[in-house]
Amino acid sequence: MEQMKEGEMISVITVVYNDAANIRKTMESFFSQSWPNKEYIVIDGGSADGTADIIKEYADRLAYWCSESDDGIYDAMNKGISKVNGDWINFLNSGDFYVNDKSLEEIMNKAISLNADVVFGNSLEVDNSTINSILASADLSLLEMAPTFRHGSSIVRTTVQKAFMFDLTKKKSLGYSLDWEMIYRIYKSGRRFQKANVFLQAYRKDGVSNHVYRSIWYNYKITSQGSFSPKKFVFMLKSASKQALTVSTIYRWMKAFGFEYVLNDILPHVPFWTIRRMVLKMLRIRIGKKSFIMKMNYIMSPHHLSIGNYTHINRGCTIDARGNITIGNNVSISHNVMLMTGGHNHKTQNFQSIYMPINIEDFAWIGVGSIILQGVTIGRGAVVAAGAIVTKDVEPFTVVGGIPAKEIGKRTKELDYQCIWNSPFT
Repeated sequence: MEQMKEGEMISVITVVYNDAANIRKTMESFFSQSWPNKEYIVIDGGSADGTADIIKEYADRLAYWCSESDDGIYDAMNKGISKVNGDWINFLNSGDFYVNDKSLEEIMNKAISLNADVVFGNSLEVDNSTINSILASADLSLLEMAPTFRHGSSIVRTTVQKAFMFDLTKKKSLGYSLDWEMIYRIYKSGRRFQKANVFLQAYRKDGVSNHVYRSIWYNYKITSQGSFSPKKFVFMLKSASKQALTVSTIYRWMKAFGFEYVLNDILPHVPFWTIRRMVLKMLRIRIGKKSFIMKMNYIMSPHHLSIGNYTHINRGCTIDARGNITIGNNVSISHNVMLMTGGHNHKTQNFQSIYMPINIEDFAWIGVGSIILQGVTIGRGAVVAAGAIVTKDVEPFTVVGGIPAKEIGKRTKELDYQCIWNSPFT
């Protein structure tokens, strides 16, 4: 397999048709990227609403662009692939945008050491009132059953992408799912996939593929590869049933009963950790070996909370996992800590909600009464001093304190302990 060299070129392709309202934001998102070795290709399907005029304004900064009729989005994507000069390809659909100015730099730097053919990351899902973090799964075996990442939040080696073009002969039967069909063919061919834990793209929830039941059916057709698969047929039925349940009124009450009343009103008074642990795992918290959560904590969205081995969480903590929280091994979280993945964009007219993950790595110590805000990673062995408010990532083995938290010291890197608590009735 080819080994990536630092400085390799990324070719970004945007396909668009009659989207003058959004194309400029998408294009500016590309041009803002800090990764220097990049090229941009824009394929317009012959728009008549002024889109082509906007693209033309950027003509001298584009590697290639055209505005002409085509046979739809995937035909346009194939056309874009044929024009690339880079080593890697990423698709940035009109209306989507990169999460920050370093998104391409982050995933390209990750790809340098991964020796993969497809490198994928996380995404943000945007609608009028909410921004949700959508985490891709690092479990590659799940690709056998369904997509685990957004097409736009991946980069593919150009040599591989050119060998696996979008199959337009399946357009009638698979509709808007030809991107997943292409990815599945790459996966089944044995090419190497790797996850990079970065946020690459934000996409609009009201996009072309926002049709849940149709997507479930397309997924079955793709993964079964034209023959009947009992296992994948059952998976399809389970997916459809789950979707039907989650939009029902009874599910709303069932979820509130388990995730709110049982979790935060009944369970905190149960004096036996063995029982609490069993119920917490039933509520889909992932809890590792010998980890311990004391009584009287408040937990939101337990199914988005993952805890490693030998980790201890003291009393009085608020754990808002709506945007996903990952806590590593041998982590000590002191009393009255707040982990807050939820927030609002105060600049928006509709008080837009934002949910971003928190990641606390192995051997971190979070001090009494401190607050960790959304989107923050606490590095391995880092220490957050009592009462601190952390708004930015904390580097490994760094001690931070204050409001907002700033570096105040360093910690030894030779750490060798386990956070074990086994006192009865706590």
